[in-house]
Amino acid sequence: MKPVVSVGQAWICIVISVFGIVILSVIGALFKANHHSMVGSTDDPADGAVVAGTAFSAVIVYVVFLVGCGFQALLHMRESRRGAIALS
Repeated sequence: MKPVVSVGQAWICIVISVFGIVILSVIGALFKANHHSMVGSTDDPADGAVVAGTAFSAVIVYVVFLVGCGFQALLHMRESRRGAIALS
């Protein structure tokens, strides 16, 4: 199977996905715990669990991106080991 995206795009997608997973997981955990920094103001959402569910849904999307981009990077690594000529 041949990669669809370039190697640089695959690795950038991996890095962004990892950061997205970490950041959204922390934000979701804070909302789920009804931490005062997230739900303590009058302008903040009243139900932190609903917001946490949305954040964790976004984490699942980032995990799918991570798997897809990781597969693309793996295809690039496999292709480079076979001695394929890369056209820039």
